[in-house]
Amino acid sequence: MQLKTILYPTDFSNGARAAMDHAVSLARDYNASLILLYVVQNMIMTDWDNLSPHYEADFMEDLQRNAWDEMDKWGAEVAPKVKDVEKMVVIGVPFAEIIRTAREKNADLIVIGTHGRTGVDHMLFGSTAEKVVRKSSCPVLSVRMTGKKFKMP
Repeated sequence: MQLKTILYPTDFSNGARAAMDHAVSLARDYNASLILLYVVQNMIMTDWDNLSPHYEADFMEDLQRNAWDEMDKWGAEVAPKVKDVEKMVVIGVPFAEIIRTAREKNADLIVIGTHGRTGVDHMLFGSTAEKVVRKSSCPVLSVRMTGKKFKMP
């Protein structure tokens, strides 16, 4: 297997942090470039009658600014450990943007955490990692958080 480009999508959760160690290790071992990606969930707030379009734009800008602040921290942590790191923050549907970015950047591998959002978010949006695994055109390494137990039905 030859890896030149690894895509590491993150939601800045503990599950994503567990996957980061694997992404960094593989990038270092294969001398591959590492792309860090955060997707700001595209939120449609038109159902909220009290919100103006101006407020919606400000809200999305705040989400992006906060995401970039966090991305800069994660990127600074990763940069000394790998050959090349690229940071990206985009707006959209997370699984779709991860797959689109993997194609556009010719990623050889996606490394993604299996435990990100939980509770209501998971019920509404489903598992981003699961959708990426099912729909990606390149291999996907899904990484479980240590200590998480699978509960049999």
